[in-house]
Amino acid sequence: MDYETLKFELEGELGILTFNRPERLNAVNSVMLEELQSFWRDVHSRDDCRVIIVTGEGDRGFCSGLDLKEAADLSGGFMKEGISGTSMWKGQRRFSGLVELMRTCPQPVIAAVNGAAMGAGLSFALASDVRLAAPEARFCASYINIGLGGADMGSSYLLWRIVGWGRAAELLLTGRVIGAEEAYRIGLVNEVCGRDELMQRARETARMMLEKTPLGLRLTKDALNASLNALSLSDALRLEDRNQVLLMESMYIAGGMISGSPPLGQKDQG
Repeated sequence: MDYETLKFELEGELGILTFNRPERLNAVNSVMLEELQSFWRDVHSRDDCRVIIVTGEGDRGFCSGLDLKEAADLSGGFMKEGISGTSMWKGQRRFSGLVELMRTCPQPVIAAVNGAAMGAGLSFALASDVRLAAPEARFCASYINIGLGGADMGSSYLLWRIVGWGRAAELLLTGRVIGAEEAYRIGLVNEVCGRDELMQRARETARMMLEKTPLGLRLTKDALNASLNALSLSDALRLEDRNQVLLMESMYIAGGMISGSPPLGQKDQG
């Protein structure tokens, strides 16, 4: 599918999604909002794409959040349905729905944060499974800085689970900008890489995931999502036990456990 504000490339079973509005630091306008909805809905059913890397075009922005220039235009764009409580609710749900689509897609998502990740851009990074950052990356829960609540697009749900309650509260209540090194220190990102190494490291991480069986990868993300959604320890253990039995059964059917562990990258049968 051709996009106006996104680029999507498939390298084998690795998909690379690029926010492609570098002149606006990859801010989300109404077209990008619709295209992101379409992309994340469609990728749920794609078997040819098993891992996704998300990054931004250009040298300065991963995604700088809402395109405030378009948002201020009362004649079109985000306001094409007019200004009312109903239209605002529908618009808000289109944004927040992206986070749910990202979390529920079966593919692991790696965010390669190459620049500013502000507002919605921060939420896209939070909704990813692994976050890598260039030294120039900056992070900000900027919703509160434009007069809105600091808790938006899943930030009150995801951020404290990643960095802890106190740090999340500070970031959401102050709208403070943090750099890549601080983000690494508080656990917001997994690794800080040189700009020229960022995509290489993201591909290496993706490649390690792609060496695993498709069902194993999918069920691991499913288990992580279930535990993220506040399972008890007993619930988590039951889910993990179920997944492991399913995977062992699939490997026995494929003949992969007769002589030990299955070969790396072996496809699931049945």
